[in-house]
Amino acid sequence: MKIAIACHPTHGGSGVVAAELGMRLAARGNEVHFVSYERPFRLDPLTEGIHFHKVQVSSYPLFRYPPYALALANELLQVVQREGIEIIHAHYAIPHSLAAILARNMNVGGDVKVFTTLHGTDITLVGSDPSYAGITRYAIEQSDGVTVVSDWLAKATIDELAPAVEIETIPNAIDSSVFSPQHFDAQLRSRFATPQELLVAHVSNFRPVKKVCDVISAFAIAAKDLPARLLMIGQGPELGLAQERARELGVFDRISWLGLIDDITVLLASSDLFLLPSESESFGLAALEAMASGLPVVSTRSGGIPEVVMEGQTGFLSEVGDVESLAAHCHRLLTDDALRRKMSSAARKVATERFGWESVLHSYETAYRRLLSSDE
Repeated sequence: MKIAIACHPTHGGSGVVAAELGMRLAARGNEVHFVSYERPFRLDPLTEGIHFHKVQVSSYPLFRYPPYALALANELLQVVQREGIEIIHAHYAIPHSLAAILARNMNVGGDVKVFTTLHGTDITLVGSDPSYAGITRYAIEQSDGVTVVSDWLAKATIDELAPAVEIETIPNAIDSSVFSPQHFDAQLRSRFATPQELLVAHVSNFRPVKKVCDVISAFAIAAKDLPARLLMIGQGPELGLAQERARELGVFDRISWLGLIDDITVLLASSDLFLLPSESESFGLAALEAMASGLPVVSTRSGGIPEVVMEGQTGFLSEVGDVESLAAHCHRLLTDDALRRKMSSAARKVATERFGWESVLHSYETAYRRLLSSDE
């Protein structure tokens, strides 16, 4: 198959999944073309069968806000016509799905299909905004196929927009050879914690929805009388607030602020516990990566997280904003070595058996072929 993928190239989950999916599709003999304003950070451009097309956005002074969606649609149209693309897989409704639909409709006489995967904030934030609700619904309904990454997101999409279209759930996946306890690095770990200290990790884009101040507060309570340290991996608008909270609670010097890191596999494998107190996660890819790395997860009952983190088996869940409960769960896992080892093993097992790429890739390829055969 010849497939074009439109996605965000940044560190968010949708771009990661799109890049990983595309490379695996290429490895199975498909021809895959990525179309975006820059190369997705997880995409290896040397992978056989992978092609990247950069969207050029006009800086014409009349445009106060550069019309990226239109430039993307035009580039997609050119790639479709030049490369004989059969399917445009749009990750995220706005702008990617809408741009794909424009490209399809402009390709007069062609039969390219638009396949949209919704990842979460395209519904919970963009789709719920009255300025975008109607056009988001249109993009979904005009797609030839629609998937979501969790059952929770399927329900949220129906509740929020009530699109007249069938929605299939295909979860995100993990490469268990990349995210693995086998990547434990004692020398790296020693840079952040002594042999007597435990290491808690958090990875996010530090946006308000990630509630990074709750990470700091829960850690401060849980580790008050324990030898433990915290890794804060990522950056974003709440970084300053999180650092101020850490100073207020007297734990700033027990935290390593690492910023954006493209490859976090060794850091996760060298940690002991993952803390993700998000207000909303449509799936929770960061939690899945931690589980595959052998970390128990303390998180919240929000969005699709309960579909990933098995309560009492691979971690513990609290209500959003319940810092005391988050701290209690962290404290329990930090002080009970046997329980932590048991949940570590279970987390790894669930991640590899339920969220492996083989079954997810098969689901996407089946959906693609179903679309291509619909006109036969």
